[in-house]
Parts: sequence; C-alpha cells; structure tokens
Amino acid sequence: MPVRSTKPPERFGLDRLTTPIGIALLVTDAEGALRALDWEDYEPRMRELLRLHYGAVDLVDRSAPAAMKTALSAYFEGDLGQLSGVAWRIAGTPFQQKVWTALAKIPAGTTMSYGTLAARIDMPKAIRAVGHANGSNPISVVLPCHRLIGADGSLVKYGGGLERKRWLLRHEGVEV
Repeated sequence: MPVRSTKPPERFGLDRLTTPIGIALLVTDAEGALRALDWEDYEPRMRELLRLHYGAVDLVDRSAPAAMKTALSAYFEGDLGQLSGVAWRIAGTPFQQKVWTALAKIPAGTTMSYGTLAARIDMPKAIRAVGHANGSNPISVVLPCHRLIGADGSLVKYGGGLERKRWLLRHEGVEV
C-alpha cells in the first residue's frame, strides 16, 4: 500500500505585474521572498516547476511586496540594477541551486555560454546539466537565465519563449 504524505501543501501568494513583454506571475512566500517569476502564458509550466521543487503547492491571490514590484517595474523601465534588490529564495537540488546562484552573478548587459558557466562553478564537463538546471529555473528575469547563450552565440532556448529572451537581452544592451 502506498504511503501518503501528510505534509500540508506549501502556501504561496500569486500576483501579476504588467511588463512590456507580457504579464509576469510573481509567486512569493509568507516572508515576501520571490519563489517564482514566470509569464502568464506559461503558467502551467510554472505550476509544474513549483510542484517539482516544493511538492504540493497552494497558490492564493496575494499582493507581492510593493518594493519587489517597484524594483521589477524599474528594471523593465531601464534601471537594470534594480533586480539585485529583489529578495528571492529557491528550492532545488544542490547542483540546481549552485547554477541558479551563479546566474544571479552574471551582470546585466552581458551573456555567457553554458560551458563558461559550467567552468565558473568548477564543473567544466557539466554543460548539459547546467542547461537542464537553467531550464528549470523558477525565477525568470531575477535569476537571469536569459543571459545564457550557446557557445556559438546563438540564443538557444528560453522557458518564456525566444522573443522574450531576445527582448530582455536587447533591453540590457546586448546585440542579438
């Protein structure tokens, strides 16, 4: 007989923010830390990532902290440094967390190949694993997975669609 988990679902708030590239979904915890940022047209993917990282999740309508929304809006209006002020918290494997933390250190206006990021985290042969971790990043934009590109400079993939990736990079001053 299967053992059922008695752990209650994680309870997070869900808010929306209008941006130049669509409606951003902001998922925050009780302390106001960002747990997920994805796009309204990718909500099923976001919910699946939350389930994979946290187990059962209960999303309730709740405003994200005003400072977070202000920082994100400022980023989209051109103040690229505002993302560093957004408090975030992630769940994932230790490897995923290492990749995601490294993403946060890629400066706006720059790109990096998957291989370079793998080398930066002292795992130069883990290029594909870096790609998989990047693809399951729950906090788009703030953990800037859009800044990772192919070794040949191609845009490769982006969970929110290549047009958004292209827009984000151009917004940050990258020629694509």
